[in-house]
Amino acid sequence: MSSIAQNDNILEIKDLHVVYETDSETVYAVNGIDLSLKAGKTLGIVGETGAGKTTTALSILRLLPQDIGKITSGSITFNGQELLTLGKSEMQKIRGASISMIFQDPMTSLNPVNTVGDQIYESLMLHNDEHKSKKELEERVDAILESVGIPKTRKKEYPHQFSGGMKQRIVIAIALACHPAVVIADEPTTALDVTIQAQVLAMMSALRDQLGMAMILITHDLGVVAETCDDVAVMYAGEIVESGTVEDIFGHVRHHPYTEGLFGSIPSLGSDAKRLKPISGLMPDPTNLPTGCSFHPRCPYATEKCREEKPEARYFGTHFVACHLITGGEPKNDE
Repeated sequence: MSSIAQNDNILEIKDLHVVYETDSETVYAVNGIDLSLKAGKTLGIVGETGAGKTTTALSILRLLPQDIGKITSGSITFNGQELLTLGKSEMQKIRGASISMIFQDPMTSLNPVNTVGDQIYESLMLHNDEHKSKKELEERVDAILESVGIPKTRKKEYPHQFSGGMKQRIVIAIALACHPAVVIADEPTTALDVTIQAQVLAMMSALRDQLGMAMILITHDLGVVAETCDDVAVMYAGEIVESGTVEDIFGHVRHHPYTEGLFGSIPSLGSDAKRLKPISGLMPDPTNLPTGCSFHPRCPYATEKCREEKPEARYFGTHFVACHLITGGEPKNDE
C-alpha cells in the first residue's frame, strides 16, 4: 500500500501479516502492510502504542517471540533477498552486520556485568568476516565510542557508571559497530530527558549521513518525524492508513482523520497556540478488530460505509490515504 517505493529501495515489505497466538486468543498485530525504505534515507513509522510498529520491526529481523509470534503471510526483502525464507544461521549473519536495531530502553539493552567496550567488541567479533586481529578490533571499539561522543578511556567501565543519555549512545554504538546498511530505531529517545533526546537524534542523523545507511525511526512524535525523516508511514491497528514524503504529510490538505488527530495532539506555543485535541477513545482490541475502517469507532466523521467497508487507498503522487472521506487521486495499482 505504501507509495514511497522507488528503484533504489534497500528494504521492502509487502502484504505482511503477523499474529500472536496463545491457547485462548489470537492477536492480529500487523494486518497487510506495505512499506519501502530507500537507501540512505530515513522512514518514520508513526502511531500510538499498540499500532504494530515494534512488531513490524521485530518481523524484519525475525525476532518475534518464539512459539506465539508468527508471520502468517507476506514478504520482506533486503537488497532483493527474501528474509522470511532464510535459515537461522543465515539470519544471524544479517542481524547486526547488515540490519541492526536500537531498542527504546537503554537500561535493559546493555549487559550489566560486562564493560561497554567488551559489549561492542563482542558485536564486532560475531561478524569478523575480514579476520581482523584483536588489536584492530580494539582500535575499532575506540573509534566507535569516539564517534558517539564517549571518550575511549571509558570503555573499561560498566553500564551503571553512565547516565541514561550515555547508555543510549553506547546502545547506538553497538548497533552501528559493523556499519549496517539499515538501522531500525525503536523509539530510541523515549526513556531520555527532552534536552538529551535532541542531542541523541541529532547524533543519529549525523551518523546516518556519515555512514550512508538507511534508517527506520519508530516513534509516536510527529515533531521528531518532521526534524529527522524523509518519508512517513502512519500506522493504526496494524495497518498503514497514510504515507508519503515528509512534505506530503506536513504540507498536504488531505489527511486521514487519524493523522489529523495526531496533529491535533501536538502542543504549540506562541500567540496562535491552540488547545490540544486528544483523539477520543482507545485503540481497538487486536483480538477483535472492527469491521470496515478500523478507526471508525474513534472517528468524528465516520459514516455507515466506514463501519461496513474497508476503505481503498487513494494515491496523490507520492502520497496515499486510505479513507472513504478522501476522494480523487488514483486507486492502488497491484501490478
